Parts: sequence; C-alpha cells; structure tokens
Amino acid sequence: MHLRGASAITRDIDQVELHALAVQLSQGYLPAGWQPVASSAHTRVASNLDRQLYYKEFLRRSPAEAFKALLRGSRATRARRNADALLLAGIEAPQSVHWGKLPGGTEYLFSVSLPGRRIDHWLGGGQRHNDATDLATRRALLASLGTFIGRLHATGFIHGDLRPGNVLAERHGDRFRFALLDNERNQRRSPPPGRMLLRNLMQLNMLPCQVLGKTDRMRFFTAWRAHMLEYSAPEARVMATEAYAWAMRRLAPAPARQDRN
Repeated sequence: MHLRGASAITRDIDQVELHALAVQLSQGYLPAGWQPVASSAHTRVASNLDRQLYYKEFLRRSPAEAFKALLRGSRATRARRNADALLLAGIEAPQSVHWGKLPGGTEYLFSVSLPGRRIDHWLGGGQRHNDATDLATRRALLASLGTFIGRLHATGFIHGDLRPGNVLAERHGDRFRFALLDNERNQRRSPPPGRMLLRNLMQLNMLPCQVLGKTDRMRFFTAWRAHMLEYSAPEARVMATEAYAWAMRRLAPAPARQDRN
C-alpha cells in the first residue's frame, strides 16, 4: 500500500474528533482500528494503520516538568518543532496533524505514521543472517545508514535518543530510505560537539555482538565518516572505538550483588 501524502491525510482530519479520540486513548480505551504501541514509562502510544495515524501522549515525569516547559517548551511542543525542523531540512520525520491538552493537563500529539521497519528489526532481532541475499541486504543497509547519519550530523542535527529502535528504514529497490522517531530532545549545533556525536554513535551501537559484529559496525562508521570531513581518519577511528566501548559497557549486565551476613 502506498502512503498517502501528508496533506491528504491532514485534509481528512476532524480535529474535534481527534481530541475526543485522544481522551479515549488516554483512558486506556482502544477504539476499533487502534492498537497499543510499546513505549517508555513516560508516554502512551497507539497507532491506526488504516488511517495512517500515530498517537503519542506525554505523561508527566516529575512536578518540575511544568516549570521546564515554561523555559524550553513542553515535550509535545519540542517533538513537533524538532520534527518540523528535520522535514524542512529534507530529513524524514513524522508530520504532525493535530495536538492539544487533555483534561488532566497532559499533552498529546497525532502525527502521520511512517512506513518502514526499525533498524533493530532489519538486523535480525538477535539472529545473524548467513545466506547471500540477506548478507548483501545487511551490508547495503549499514552503508546507507552510515551515509544517512553522516548527512544528519553534517547538517548539525543531534538526535536526542538515536537508538536503533528510533530509526525506520524502508527499502526501495537497492536503496534505503530512513526516518527518525522520538525527536523531542533533538538539538541543532554548528558544528555539532564531539561529545554529542559520540553519544549518538554509542546509541546506534546499542545492539549485542551476536546481532551486529565489528565488521558490520565498521561498515557503518566508514560511510558515516565520509560526511564528517572535519575529522581526520585517526580521529574517526578513535571515535568509533570509543562509541563501541561505551555501548558495550552499557549493554553489560550489572554485577551481581553479594549478600553480607
């Protein structure tokens, strides 16, 4: 099925209907066609494939969140603005179609759902691919992903949480098209600080070695570095090594606590 243009979806939207729908979804009721989507403890998410809509409710994290919203804008506002900034730069992101506040004060956002699968799903979800077709697809995916993230960073964008689950990939023949989700914490800096770049690279490395080997990771880094011209080859290698080591530390199980008698 081809995705309708966002403008066509926007024309179909009844904002009064969507607000009433948001109230229902916030109360845990799923009308026909809506399915829950796994999310963090601080959001409630659902999608409707037929209507190509995605609902996200931003639950309060702490009492201080309202004060932070006065200074930086609410999480829903930042998610909308940051996605718009990516779209303006030609980078695929969810287009917002309606947003508002619920009776309890929390905010919600409806956006156009995007085609594609998450990067971690493309890479096998824990199963290594051994046949020639899958190996070629894997190599093309990682090289294309490196090019995409390299262009993202070269444009000055730093994603707030660049885990593989927040990057969608859709295949078109021998090419891949990518989109970024969960953009509320994005920043744009020129030039982007090295520590922020390193953190993004670490987040993309948050896959176990049985899913993503070192050769796979280097294929991505090589394509990424081709667009980061301010870094020399030795600097890029150091960054790749540091990002990998940081991710492996994050993935390592916490040491077992010993009971004291």
